[in-house]
Amino acid sequence: MIIGIDASRANRKLKTGTEWYSFFLIKNLAIIDKTNKYWLYLNAPPSPELVAAVKDNPNFVFKYLKWPFNAFWTLGRLSLEMIFCRPDVLFVPAHTLPLFSPRKSINTIHDVAFIREQNLYFSEKVKTKSALARHLINFLVKLFTLGKYSSESVDYLYWSTAFALKHAKKIITVSEFTKNEILNLYPETKLDKITVVHNGYNQELFHPINDEQKITEILNKYGITKPFFLYVGRLEKKKNTPALIEALSIVRENNPEIKEKLVLIGNASFGFDEVKYTITGFNLNQEVCIPGWVEEKDLPYIYNAASAFIFPSKHEGFGIPVLESLACGLPTVVSNLDVLREIAGDSVLYFDQEDKQSIAAAMTKVVKDEKLRAELREKGLQRVQNFSWHKCAAETLQVIEKL
Repeated sequence: MIIGIDASRANRKLKTGTEWYSFFLIKNLAIIDKTNKYWLYLNAPPSPELVAAVKDNPNFVFKYLKWPFNAFWTLGRLSLEMIFCRPDVLFVPAHTLPLFSPRKSINTIHDVAFIREQNLYFSEKVKTKSALARHLINFLVKLFTLGKYSSESVDYLYWSTAFALKHAKKIITVSEFTKNEILNLYPETKLDKITVVHNGYNQELFHPINDEQKITEILNKYGITKPFFLYVGRLEKKKNTPALIEALSIVRENNPEIKEKLVLIGNASFGFDEVKYTITGFNLNQEVCIPGWVEEKDLPYIYNAASAFIFPSKHEGFGIPVLESLACGLPTVVSNLDVLREIAGDSVLYFDQEDKQSIAAAMTKVVKDEKLRAELREKGLQRVQNFSWHKCAAETLQVIEKL
């Protein structure tokens, strides 16, 4: 069987959640499946990292599909490939289906937060260098969808999700929470169409580390000083980063003996201006460190150096950083979201993400209560054993082969 995979996201240099999902899924499929053939579709030459991930499996072949535009590669070029040279099965792990695809197609939907939390998403036009091209694309999208959608990014999410649910043979979600969200929001979707396959984490990197010399070296590299609270994720409105900063000011005011600063690791996104204003407004410029992009190989050392990991997100499809924190044995404090309860169980401390006092109280407790810290560390290391990219790939392969 020939399995085609849209590997464009896995091929990106700077990766976050869905890109890492695509990358590690492909890497582990190359390890466990020596029978099927794989075509990896790319919109750019394969990166050395992706080449190394599949080099030991000759059944994996790259197909670089050139496209003259910087938008709509999936809907344009990949669609053409599906017309003239389609695989037996097409799997799209982190984007949307092309307009044309094999009858046996699978799409992973990571979350539908853009419906539940519309105010947390920035609506922008599709990115093209030419204003004329933007207007033309907007016109064509409206014409094609009979005025229902425009070329704004949120509309694209609405359309691509509905399109995948209608045309994919099978849908994979990364949590029971996202599956239930889809069934509630798209009641016409059949229950047996959706299979839940949990994400994993990079077990080679994320684990307890006792090398204090190396930890100090990495902290110095990024200008980080102990002690500190850690957050990893996009710096955006959806992740509730401004509330975390304000909670730090409450901790400072009520507990001056707590010296932890706050380290925010991740890309700036929608709502980052509010992050900056909050830091300045609460006079926390010396208390909040934003080191910028951190290489994945350095992240475990920063996790291991932190006093606690704080994850205040308002909506998640899964939450890979939570697994990374648990795997490093770090006391972890998170939003009281159904999906995080599904993933973390009783191995973390929960707070009300809408209440800054609740966030501050949890931050204070996790620093002061040594017994709690020890319990969270032990439970976290046990809990994280339920997740791996190997398991994720094996369960995904089962979905593919059952089509």
